[in-house]
Amino acid sequence: MTDPFNEAAASRKELIAGDDAEGRIDAWLTAALGAEFSRNRVKALIEQGAVQVNAVLLESPNRKIKPGDTVIIDLPAPEDPQPKGEDIPLEVLYEDSDLIVIAKPPGLVVHPGAGNWNGTLVNALIYHCGDTLSGIGGVKRPGIVHRLDKDTSGVMVVAKNDIAHRHLSDQFADHGRTGPLERAYRAVVWGRPRSLAGTIDAALGRSGADRTKRTVKREDTDDAREAITHYTVLERYGEKPDATCLASLVECRLETGRTHQIRVHMAHIGNPLIGDQEYGAAFKTKANLLSEDAKRAVNKFHRQALHAYLLAFEHPTTGKTMRFEAPIPADLQKVIDALKVM
Repeated sequence: MTDPFNEAAASRKELIAGDDAEGRIDAWLTAALGAEFSRNRVKALIEQGAVQVNAVLLESPNRKIKPGDTVIIDLPAPEDPQPKGEDIPLEVLYEDSDLIVIAKPPGLVVHPGAGNWNGTLVNALIYHCGDTLSGIGGVKRPGIVHRLDKDTSGVMVVAKNDIAHRHLSDQFADHGRTGPLERAYRAVVWGRPRSLAGTIDAALGRSGADRTKRTVKREDTDDAREAITHYTVLERYGEKPDATCLASLVECRLETGRTHQIRVHMAHIGNPLIGDQEYGAAFKTKANLLSEDAKRAVNKFHRQALHAYLLAFEHPTTGKTMRFEAPIPADLQKVIDALKVM
């Protein structure tokens, strides 16, 4: 890199790739920026349209860097108001000076955003942790290294200092391919996958103009991002002589971590999550095939049936592998119990 940082303005950084520049641009940028930004943060800036290469908006972190490329990063202006601490109960599974592990309940938004400026996990963490939270995740995402959807419950880890944030972010970016990071979910889906265990390898990208909705894309599509989910059927409900069934309990393990990955992948193979209004609304009438008790339980369940029950990672200071599990929450357990006795 011939000309490291040129700050044209307080919110803009300009970098010029040297003769030895190579590889994916998100990896190159992360190395060039040093400890200032994690790879997840760089990817987020690219997805937000904050990065240009040779005066052209960068649409994908997969692009290869080339010697002589001029990369400009427009950093978002500090968001105001800054989140305030709120006395929201947290189920703390573990805490030390580097991190905190919690069991997120369904219905809790992770960080402030449009329509959810208060009452988020970040507000609860600020109240609980005070000034110890890492700020590297951004004003409204202090300490956040990964997310769960609002209506997905389960285990989350949050960094409490910059070193821990960088270390944990790198683990999530690696998706456990070379380290101990492990994420496993329990999902209740309609029907039963054709194979009782398998891998869904289907790239994901934005669905139309919707910023949050995802869909399966061809790998050569500009915004397609690799997405791999491994699944195993644990239980089958309402099984019939032809081996089909009305619903199944499935364990999903992530090899990548894309927005709505499990929800889109299971819908893609014809087994959307029960309660998923975004990707499984067309299956809602299947509740009529259930027993009266199961039908009642499913119709009262107003979120996707997804729970992040297991999270394992390497502690950023001790190097020890930490492993945490959270039991299935009561509302989802009621659905499972009703399906079991059909």
